[in-house]
Amino acid sequence: MLLAIDIGNTSVAIGVYEGENLYATLRVATDQENLPDEYGVLLVNLLNSRGVAVDDISAAALSSTVPPLITTFVEVCREYFKVEPLVVGTGVKTGVRVRYDNPREVGADRILHAVAALAKYTPPLIIVDLGTAMVFDAVSREGDYIGGAIAPGIGIASQALFQRAAMLRRVSIERPEALIGKNTVAAVQSGLFYGYSEMVTGMIRRFKAEVGDDATVIATGGYAALLLPELSIIDAVEPNLNLDGLRMVYEANR
Repeated sequence: MLLAIDIGNTSVAIGVYEGENLYATLRVATDQENLPDEYGVLLVNLLNSRGVAVDDISAAALSSTVPPLITTFVEVCREYFKVEPLVVGTGVKTGVRVRYDNPREVGADRILHAVAALAKYTPPLIIVDLGTAMVFDAVSREGDYIGGAIAPGIGIASQALFQRAAMLRRVSIERPEALIGKNTVAAVQSGLFYGYSEMVTGMIRRFKAEVGDDATVIATGGYAALLLPELSIIDAVEPNLNLDGLRMVYEANR
């Protein structure tokens, strides 16, 4: 089995693949203070709860948007699973041409999304990652990754609002009962939910004007399910796009 580890800013997504089949998934919090042993014991116990034993793991691949944690998880793979992981980065074959001013600046997660999306859909593509950051990426009709746009995610925006506005208290991020809030909690929820829904819709329309009106729009990320009811412009939701891309890159580099 392949252990796929995608280290994000907020959480670490972990998938166990048996061939092309995603056998099990789990998430743990991203914490740069955690030692390899802390993550190692945690992963072993969580995988056991999913019916996956240490000896079942025969290979590993990892990507990260948090560079300090790469060495942490490399050690976890070596010490706890006895495998040398493939680390997605410079020199690793992805099969995707990157048309960026400096390809080294593109986050591994963005390329993994493009890899997985191209395997499932016909370009042009627009990939929207609704996570810690809100990331829009474009894949041309020729199948090239051509860049994108990055904005603060809805979670970051809400935290900044509560920290900077003394009269506002923290609220849960959810769809309000009405657009026009009748109290402060409902008003904040409306601004976050509908404001970000409109941002996503508007950005996708602008992207389509450049890459093609027939572009397939794919959403992923932790907030995709929350905003989806307002996003009729989305064609497909792929919650494990990052892990699928990681598996495909591993297979391409065997």
